[in-house]
Amino acid sequence: MKIWQADFYRSPQQNPTGQIMWELLICDATRSLEYVASCPQSEANSSWLTDQIQLVAGEHLPDAIQVFRPQSLSLIEAAGRNLGISVEPTRRTLALKQWLQEKQYPTPIDKPPPVPLPENLWGEQWRFATLSAGDVETEFSDRPIPILHLPEYLKPLNLGLASTTPIPGVVIYGGRQSMRLARWLHEARPVALNYIAGAPDGLVLEAGLVDRWIVATFEDAEVTAAAKMFQQRQQLSKGIHFLLVQPDDSGMTYSGFWLLQTED
Repeated sequence: MKIWQADFYRSPQQNPTGQIMWELLICDATRSLEYVASCPQSEANSSWLTDQIQLVAGEHLPDAIQVFRPQSLSLIEAAGRNLGISVEPTRRTLALKQWLQEKQYPTPIDKPPPVPLPENLWGEQWRFATLSAGDVETEFSDRPIPILHLPEYLKPLNLGLASTTPIPGVVIYGGRQSMRLARWLHEARPVALNYIAGAPDGLVLEAGLVDRWIVATFEDAEVTAAAKMFQQRQQLSKGIHFLLVQPDDSGMTYSGFWLLQTED
């Protein structure tokens, strides 16, 4: 597949007449393609974007365009519809973010405070868990799991981790809500689970482009110690961790499994 990464946002620099400019950056994952164009804010619309994408692509349109910035998404989606190109909202535009950093352009996105998971979705209990890197793929890739997110670029062995490396994770026992919770998570597009120290401590799910959800809060010292170990193990696993939803602890049935990675 031919996949581009794109950003369309206000330029940090004004033109000589003081006009606010918007800048389009397009690249591919290897940055063998790099394209920059700008326009006055008054012309920053989907029609201008459509023309620019067509100009870069010529007769070979990309299959998909990845976008990390929420403010860029609707305009690029509209241009994508004009050209029949799929647009994927994702935080994993690594080449584009590296390029923006080299240009000393701001990349952090303002994120809202985390909000609790909807009460009708919450399971019966949860716990921290660990799998070996070698077991992550073999344990889940061949099982009939309704919702499975195990992308090649996150598989521990593909990242050079030893098969014995501990991969930390969280298991939620959903009971009767198990499939409903798994489907909701699938729609939310999980990115990472983060331990947040506080009063109380918490476990926050990063999802979508900027969404944040409180998965659990706790004050128990043993749970806090497990949470700190969960965080420490991520430093040894290149940020790789997992989220598993299952009806109960029998190990017979799984509802959903996501391989995740902490953001840099």
